[in-house]
This record gives sequence, C-alpha cells and structure tokens, in this order.
Amino acid sequence: MTHADTVIDADLIRDLLREQHPDLAELPLELGARGWDNQLWRLGDELAVRLPWATESADDLLRKEHAWLPALAPDLPLPVPVPQRLGEPAERFPRPWLVTTWVPGAPADRVPVTRGEEAARALAGFLTALHRPAPEGAPSGRGRGGALAEHTSGFALQLAETVERGLVADPEAVRAVWDDAAAAPGWAGPPLWLHGDLHPANVLTADGTLCGVIDFGDLFAGDPAVDLAATWLLLPDGGVDAFHAAYEPAVDDATLRRARGWAVAKSLVGLLIGEAGVHGRPGGKKSWGPPARASLERLLATA
Repeated sequence: MTHADTVIDADLIRDLLREQHPDLAELPLELGARGWDNQLWRLGDELAVRLPWATESADDLLRKEHAWLPALAPDLPLPVPVPQRLGEPAERFPRPWLVTTWVPGAPADRVPVTRGEEAARALAGFLTALHRPAPEGAPSGRGRGGALAEHTSGFALQLAETVERGLVADPEAVRAVWDDAAAAPGWAGPPLWLHGDLHPANVLTADGTLCGVIDFGDLFAGDPAVDLAATWLLLPDGGVDAFHAAYEPAVDDATLRRARGWAVAKSLVGLLIGEAGVHGRPGGKKSWGPPARASLERLLATA
C-alpha cells in the first residue's frame, strides 16, 4: 500500500465538489471507510464519494467502474454502488474520483451472516444475475480468472507464511485442496462478468443476511470459479450447499474444484491480513481473521 501525499479530508472533497459538481457541494459529508484502494465518504443520505488513496492502480479501477457498472447494476438483485458522476484530476487532487450511490449495511467481516439459508439464496440470486457472458472488450482480471496452476508458486509462499506464523495446523490438507483445484479442467465457457473481489469486507449485511455488494474495482470477465469461492468465506455452515441449490446453472464438478482452490487461497490471505491486524502491522485488519479461519475449516471438513 502506498498512501497518497495529499491529505484527504472533508475540506478537500468539498472544494472538489464545488469545482466540478457544485450542486452536491453542500450536502452533509462524513468519512465512511478507508479501504485497500480508496477512501469512502458518505455524501448526504443517498450518495458517496470514493477517492483513491493507497494504490497506484486505484485510478484505473475507478474509471472501469464508471464505464461498466451502470449498465450491469439494473439487473442485479442486491444494491450496488452505482457511479453517478466522475470527478476528473485537479490541481489539489491529481487523480480521478467517483460519486456513487450509497449502499447501507455493515461489512460482513464485522457483522457476519447469521441467517444462512436466506443469505445463500440472496448470494445465489446475485451471482446468477451477474454471471452472464461479457461483451467483447470487457476488462480482464488482474491475475485472476486464468489457469489456477499459474498461481501455485504464490500459493506455496502464502501457505509457508501461514504455517510459519502458526495459523495453519495441517498444511498438507490445505495443499491437497489446492492441488486438486489446480489439476481440474479449466473453464470452457464464454468469459462471464465477475465481481472479482468478493470477500467479507466487500459484502454488506443487515438483519443477519446480505443487503448489498460493494467495490467493483476488480470487475472483469472470466471463470466464474473466482466468484464462487466466496461462498465458503461469506456463508455459515450449511450455506454452501444451500447456495448451490439456488445458483443457476448448476455448477459442474471442475468449476467447483477450481472454486475450492480460489477459496483456500483467499482464506490464507485473510488469515495473514487478520494476523497482521492483531499485531498492528501495516495493511492488517483484525476482522479478516475469523471469517478466513471459518472458511478454511469448512473447506477442510469437506475435502
């Protein structure tokens, strides 16, 4: 993570709005969250401002959302942050930024799902609607959506680090899930629209179930196994089976195996980020540890 030299605060955002979108400049403004790529500020009751702050790639991700998400959003059964205005680079803030709709709810890493079957149906409906063939020219993934075997060396490094830090008790069982996934046949269908970064911090909950999906910066076309991996991270015990009973079309065995591989890799990343948060290291988030640990337990229990 590389934090920007520019201090992002309410005064800066109001100045940007006055210069480019003055009709929004006097709405109430408060910090919502500081994410991996962007800061999120709530603007009035129905809008939000997203500004890149921590990664150089965030600029392109925001422009991608602005270009593609508005056409997809009307067909999605869960609320998503629909881009409304694009802010252009300015002297005080030389990066693009977005005004989107505000999606209420709590991140699932902080307030997890408790109504598993209802959440499973909601997630299945959302991904069934999203996973449609993407048009020619749709964006590709940043190292995601291709052959799983290409990531084996990175997976091995992550597994070694989790073992070194005492986060994984049975590395051979974890490696077996990955090896089986990497050996599965690849996706033979057309590239499908994918969220690309479905983890608990990017899914919102209310009343024990899902109420929104945020952060479409990794939106791309590819193998649906990348998104299907999220079921182990997001849903409580029994939720994965309920998801697959509702998701259409039915997931074939090879795709399910690849999804398990992506899920075990995401679980290791979550464990490392969670442990870094416990010890106050940069980039760490304590809330990522528990869902990652539960996900890994579910994956190994069904291996």
